[in-house]
Amino acid sequence: MKTDTTLRNYIGGEWVSSSALQHLDVVNPATAEPMCRVPLSTAKEVDNAARAAAAAFVQWRRTPPTERIQYLFKLKNLLEENLDDLARTITMECGKTLAESKGEMRRAIENVEVACGIPTLLQGDISEDIASGIDEMMIRQPVGVCAVIAPFNFPAMISFWFMPYSIACGNTYVVKPSEKVPMTMQKVFDLLHQIGLPKGAVNLVNGAKETVDAILDHPEIRAISFVGSTPVARYIYSRATANGKRAQCHGGAKNPIVVLPDADLSTTTNITTDSAFGCAGQRCLAASVAITVGEARRIFTEAIAEAAAKRVVGYGLDTGVEMGPVISAQSKTRIESLIQQGADEGAKVLVDGRNARIPHYERGFFVKPTILQDVKPRSEIARTEIFGPVLSLIHADTIDDAIAIVNSSAHGNMACLFTTSGAAARKFRYEAQVGNIGINLGVAAPMAFFPFSGWKESFFGDLHGQGKHSVEFFTQTKVVVERWPKDWSRKF
Repeated sequence: MKTDTTLRNYIGGEWVSSSALQHLDVVNPATAEPMCRVPLSTAKEVDNAARAAAAAFVQWRRTPPTERIQYLFKLKNLLEENLDDLARTITMECGKTLAESKGEMRRAIENVEVACGIPTLLQGDISEDIASGIDEMMIRQPVGVCAVIAPFNFPAMISFWFMPYSIACGNTYVVKPSEKVPMTMQKVFDLLHQIGLPKGAVNLVNGAKETVDAILDHPEIRAISFVGSTPVARYIYSRATANGKRAQCHGGAKNPIVVLPDADLSTTTNITTDSAFGCAGQRCLAASVAITVGEARRIFTEAIAEAAAKRVVGYGLDTGVEMGPVISAQSKTRIESLIQQGADEGAKVLVDGRNARIPHYERGFFVKPTILQDVKPRSEIARTEIFGPVLSLIHADTIDDAIAIVNSSAHGNMACLFTTSGAAARKFRYEAQVGNIGINLGVAAPMAFFPFSGWKESFFGDLHGQGKHSVEFFTQTKVVVERWPKDWSRKF
């Protein structure tokens, strides 16, 4: 894609140039070089997309589910065929390694596969003769026009937590990708165009806050899905629900892992390293705090510091690279300032990833893996979502103390425990106040047929992305009570 290329919107089944007066450069975070320009679309363009989706909904909702999923089968095949190209685009605009980008595409495809089961997932309930001659049933019907406001850290996967389920349930859809990483979704919509969906069934509108607000306020858009930081999630949830819309808003995280003395050191270290520094720490399930219990403190601290220092950092398209850059110069500055804040609060910078310089990529937005030791549980650095490759080490005397630290967080996305004790694992999964639990795992990412849970300030709403929760969110139930005359059979 040429650097002077301006991306387009996809509305009513056609690629259309935006009328926006403002544009942003889309920058490769490893090289700091612009790759294209993205328009900051206006409210009028959101209106065009919403109206196209509303017009398409009239017929799409009447399309049998068994026919709707035929489009998804075609999409799955196209995604598989274009996986390498899509992954390469993700790496170029987001910064993660090529292996991580391919993993992201696999997770996106898994959601398409699960959504293909909609004919079964949509089945309702029926009870005959609830009273003499009276039957009662519950059926599911689509909500209408739905939309996703997607984040930068997973340019493909996050939209697929929602979009396949929504259209399979009979809704029509609008996607607003992050203005930082809009290229991947351009290619996804090229594939969506090829599968032959009715015009207006899916739409793409690029933009920033003005575009988001137009989506939140548009009367035709009935449901909103969002993933991002907690402050923005709270804003979107409040504005969407104030306008009478359904909303599921995944917010930020501060994911702790707890290491017990009986944990396997090698396995724990390797898994934690991948969790904390994979995707440069820019994922909502990245381990950001490691709580060592008892004798685990000394041996784990030494092991994780050595592993962090050895992590190979560079451009994600280069062979052997294990971690790429963060998304922008602003993110790099913010992360490095938070590391300094941790030091000012009394933490020891055991492994310092600031001021990273990568040969041949000196202009890139790199922060190397960082370890902060002796972090106080109530310090600001222990509570703030850093969203970068920084792991804070906290010590606890007992597992009860560790769980208390976990539960003191305002966030509740994920917590993991490393142990060989089944009793400790059961206690932890029962008492930890988070939505996703990992036992001897560093990234407790639910499979597509399970909901992606989240508690406290990590989620606003009641129905999460993926699986059966998506079916609940993208349909509304209707209860029908039927009574027929007792002599109805005489008419036949």
